[in-house]
Amino acid sequence: MAFDGIFLKQIVRQLQVLDGSHINKIYQISDTEILFSLYAQKKYQLMVSCHSSYNRIHITERDYPTRNTPSNFIMLMRKYLEGGTITSIEQAGLDRYLVINVLNRNEIGDRINLEVYVELMGKYANLILVYQNKIIDALKRIPPFENTRRTIHPGARFKVTESQPDKIDPFSIDSVSDSDNLFEKLIGFSPLLSDEVRYRLTHGQTYKQILDEIDTSDKVYISSNDQFHCIPLLHLNNPYVSYPICEGLDEIYFAREEKERIRQQTGDLFKFTRREIKKCETKISRLNESLEEALNCDIWRRYGDVLYANMNKVTKGMTSVTLQDYEGNEITVPLDPKLDVRGNARKCFQKYRKGSTGQKYIEEQLQQAEENLSYFRLIDQQLRQADFNTAREIRQELEKNGYMKPKRSRAPKKKPEEPKYLKIPFNDKIIYLGKNNIQNDYVTFKKAQRNDMWFHVKDAHGSHVVITDSEPDEEEIRLCAQLAAYFSEMRESGSIPVNYTQVRHIKKIPGSKLGLVSMSEYNTIYIDIDESYLKQFVSL
Repeated sequence: MAFDGIFLKQIVRQLQVLDGSHINKIYQISDTEILFSLYAQKKYQLMVSCHSSYNRIHITERDYPTRNTPSNFIMLMRKYLEGGTITSIEQAGLDRYLVINVLNRNEIGDRINLEVYVELMGKYANLILVYQNKIIDALKRIPPFENTRRTIHPGARFKVTESQPDKIDPFSIDSVSDSDNLFEKLIGFSPLLSDEVRYRLTHGQTYKQILDEIDTSDKVYISSNDQFHCIPLLHLNNPYVSYPICEGLDEIYFAREEKERIRQQTGDLFKFTRREIKKCETKISRLNESLEEALNCDIWRRYGDVLYANMNKVTKGMTSVTLQDYEGNEITVPLDPKLDVRGNARKCFQKYRKGSTGQKYIEEQLQQAEENLSYFRLIDQQLRQADFNTAREIRQELEKNGYMKPKRSRAPKKKPEEPKYLKIPFNDKIIYLGKNNIQNDYVTFKKAQRNDMWFHVKDAHGSHVVITDSEPDEEEIRLCAQLAAYFSEMRESGSIPVNYTQVRHIKKIPGSKLGLVSMSEYNTIYIDIDESYLKQFVSL
C-alpha cells in the first residue's frame, strides 16, 4: 500500500493552493468518485475517490465524465457546500484522513462552518459531511448494527478515527535501526515505505537523509511494476518514472478506474458483449451440425425408396433393417419401432424434404450468426481499448441496433453531440482517429475529405485513422499506421500490416453493420508499434 500517511502529507502540501477557494460545483463521477470544481484566482478540480483499492485525493486537470443524475448524497453536498469557501485543508497528524473546512451560509443567511472528512483507509475509505460535530451524511453509511464503536449515519455524533498512540512520529526522532519493523514502530509508514527505508539504511544513507528527501519531495516516483511513493523505490530494483504528485496520481489511477466507470455508468457492457459472443459461437456450432445433416439429406430419400420396395421385409417394432437398394448395394435403414413400414418410409421422406428445403435457410442463419459474432468481437475489442465517452457511444449504438434496451434517465434530452473521436495535430495536418463504430463512421464519411488518406489494420478489427493530406510524407504515413495498429486487436503483434488509401476509394458495405467498409484499391505498410513515440501524441 503506497498511499500511506507520509504520502498523504505530501499531497496535503499540494492542496494548500486551494485555501480560500470558492466551491462552484460538485459532480459525481462514479459510485465512489467525487469532483469539486473550485475557483481561487484560477479554476481547479479536486478529485476525491473512496474506492476500496484506488482511494485518493488530489488536484486534477483530466477531463472526467460526470453523471447526469447525481445521487442523493451529491445533491445534499451541493446544498450545503456549493457557494462556500474552503478555509483550510488539514491532515490529522500522519493519519490517513484529512479535514476540509468550509465556510458557507445557511438558508437564513447565517455563516456556518462545515467540515468534510476525507478518510483514505482502503476498504474503509469514506467522505463524511459534518456540522457541529454531527454527521449530516456520508458517502458510505455504517449503521450501528455493523459497527457499534463508530456509527456513520445521518444525525449520529461524529467520532474521528482513532489514532495510533503506540506509534512514533517519524519526524520526531533522529535514527532507527535497519532491523526495526518500521511499519509497526512509526506512524504514517506503510510496509512498502518501511522496506525502502531499511534498504537505504543498509546502502549508506542515514535516517535523517531519507526523511529529508521525503519531506522535500514534490514528486511521485512510479516503478515499472506500478508501485509508487514520493521517493524512488530503489529496493524494488525496477526502472521508474517521476511526475509532479497530482499529475502522477492521475497517471496511476485514471486508466485503472476507467473500466469501473464504464461498468457503473453504461451498464456492464463487457459482460453483455462476451455473453453475446458465447451465444453466437454456440449457435454457429449448432447450425453447422444442422447444415451438415441437411446437406446429407439425400440418404433419407434412399431410405424411403428402399422401404417402399421391401415392405414385406419390415415389421413394426424393428429398430433397423438391412436391405438392398436398386443397385444391389446393402443399406442399413434406421427405424422407429413405434411405426410400421409405411410410417417409417413417410418419416424418411419428411426428413429428406426438410433437409433439402432447409439448406438455404440454415445457410442464411449461419451467415447472420457469423456476422453477429464478428460484430460483437469488434465491440469487445473496442471496449478493451475504450475510455468512458467511447464506451457510452458503444452503448448508444447497441441500443440503436436493438441489442440493448435504452436506459431510463430523468435528465432532459440533449441535442445529438459530435462523437468524441481523437483529434491529433501533426505538422500542419490533423489526424482523426475513431475508437468505436460511431466514431469510425463519422471520421470516415463525415469529417474526412475525399482526397484525405485513410488507414486501417489489414484483415482485423481496429480504428479508422484519417490524415488531412492527399499525399502524406513517410513520417506521417508511419505515424498514422502506428496509430491504426495500436488501436486494433493486433496491438500485441509485430510487423503489423496496415492498409491505406484515399477516402474516395472507401465505400460502405450495403446492409452491413456500422463501421464496416470496403476498399477498391489500397497500399499496405508493415509497421512495428513504438509506444514511447505514440505517447507524444495521444494518451495510451
